[in-house]
Amino acid sequence: MKNVYFILIMLLLVMAGCGESKPPTDDLITVDVTANYPKKELVLQDFMDVEYIPLETSSEFITMGWLHAVGKKVIVVRNRNRNTDGDIFIFDRSGKGVKKINRLGQGNEEYQFLLGITLDEDNNEIFVNDHWRRKIMVYDLSGNFKRSFDHKQGWYGMDIYNFDRDNLICRINGINDDEKPLVVVSKQDGNITKEISIPYDKKISSLVFSADSSYVMPIRNRTLVPHRVDSWMLMYDPSDTIYKLRTDYSLTPLIARTPPISSMNPRIFLYPAVITDRYYFMQTVKAEWDWVANTGHKRTDLMYDKQENALFEYVVHNADFPTEQPFSMMVSEVTFGNDEIALVQKLEAYELVEAYQKGKLKGKLKEIAAGLEEDSNPVLMLIKYKK
Repeated sequence: MKNVYFILIMLLLVMAGCGESKPPTDDLITVDVTANYPKKELVLQDFMDVEYIPLETSSEFITMGWLHAVGKKVIVVRNRNRNTDGDIFIFDRSGKGVKKINRLGQGNEEYQFLLGITLDEDNNEIFVNDHWRRKIMVYDLSGNFKRSFDHKQGWYGMDIYNFDRDNLICRINGINDDEKPLVVVSKQDGNITKEISIPYDKKISSLVFSADSSYVMPIRNRTLVPHRVDSWMLMYDPSDTIYKLRTDYSLTPLIARTPPISSMNPRIFLYPAVITDRYYFMQTVKAEWDWVANTGHKRTDLMYDKQENALFEYVVHNADFPTEQPFSMMVSEVTFGNDEIALVQKLEAYELVEAYQKGKLKGKLKEIAAGLEEDSNPVLMLIKYKK
């Protein structure tokens, strides 16, 4: 009888243990933004996979290659001019030109200014953020107009990114104190689906103003960084914590900074970058500007190594272009439509041609450069998570 009771008790314990099992939580990392950390050099190919995509050059497809999105099947780029020419280029994932779209104009189905382009490959759509008209214009991948909706009244501007099949996530600029810096909105009409609250003590801005407040110098680091397809890293100026947001709206503390941002003058902000299984990349920026020399915002690239449980100031080298200047693992304005890409770098054709002629390139990049002209379209360097 005692054996029966013992077996029953063990079964109950096992069942209780199964019922309490939960997915592992992210470990919180603490970073002293005032500290000096030892330096470490890394070779990119040792911890990431790399793919090079030369964008096709033809009379119709000539572009500066300002990248906006890399999807599973298509790449979206445009030219970057102060007065935009309105061209949007669609390439396939091999770099072959597929479609050139231009809906620049004054009509109801046209955009006046291309602040950003967001790809929604699942729905075969692109969202054009028209900053001047405070509108989001929606087109299919052939350039046909589908619908539009307005920015919310009072928002000075916003950056928009693909969140899930039905929604966009928006980083709002120029908000009032009682408004949230991040909102999830419907792709159909722009109505708010969810407001994202980020805890903080008091309102603080990373903007640096001149003595007479007639000029302002923003830091311009990305504060909303994609990680895989189902999560985002969030940085908010007044907060001392970088969070991970998932598409189920769960918010997890990821990186804590010290000292508190509210105690610093000048302030040093901490921004998220690429996260891999081993490394957490990030960057500090000192919010300080010399208006006479026109320099400032000193940046320091940092990395937390989970294996060594230590922080470092890092340098990353590309094994295929060893003499190239080391590059940062900071994510630019591009967003990704799949879970393989962590970062994209643009390599200019004329630089690659010169490097090839001097024998400075290796591997696949050397092969691609051999077929380029100085005025060819750029080559995209896709930096992907190791499989």
